[in-house]
Amino acid sequence: MTSDKGIPERLATAGRDLSGEQREQLAAILRMIAADEHAPTAIRAPEQAADSHVADSLVALELDAVGTAERIADLGSGAGFPGLALAVALPAAEVSLIESQRRRCEFLERLCVAAGIENAQVVCSRAEQWHEGASSRDLVVARALAPQPVVLEYAAPLLRVGGTMVDWRGKREQAAEQAGERAAAMLGLERVEIRRVVPFAGATDRHLHVFVKTAETPARFPRRAGIARKRPLGD
Repeated sequence: MTSDKGIPERLATAGRDLSGEQREQLAAILRMIAADEHAPTAIRAPEQAADSHVADSLVALELDAVGTAERIADLGSGAGFPGLALAVALPAAEVSLIESQRRRCEFLERLCVAAGIENAQVVCSRAEQWHEGASSRDLVVARALAPQPVVLEYAAPLLRVGGTMVDWRGKREQAAEQAGERAAAMLGLERVEIRRVVPFAGATDRHLHVFVKTAETPARFPRRAGIARKRPLGD
């Protein structure tokens, strides 16, 4: 197992105002990821993961809509980021970790138990098939999941009107952003901000794309499973 020396100090910086108990929950997540060679991430060393996963997730707390959200959905949760990190930081919020792969779902369930996270639930389903979550989320988040039009099609039906979508992106690309805007207009979403963030020292070209749901998403969305990726909106 990789040493976790220095992790408390890194998490104190990444977690900003988090309590000691919350930082220990995050450390427990990192320890489990480091110990499990099948963890669904290429970044497993705790010190690196504290930056690339935890700090990169918690930087979204700079947005008011994130800090005040009560019902959150994390699309394609994978190894648990940003969803589990936000669940730890926002213990009063209800966080749904949406993941379609059974092994990853089981891994997420083990993480929740190991870290004592009681306000997160694993939803083992494709996002477009999670009908129970329709029009109910204050906040939907996604990190390195898919092209933006695809992410928006997954997210929009889950948001209540007035809710917020935050999409983690890297370097800005004009054509991709224009495709995202076109898709948003079809889904009842409006981009309100692209915020450059520096979650940790040395981080470059990181941006949070923020959308607000301004109107009901047309009933034809989401399309049936797999279509969003095969025929992305906005192309």
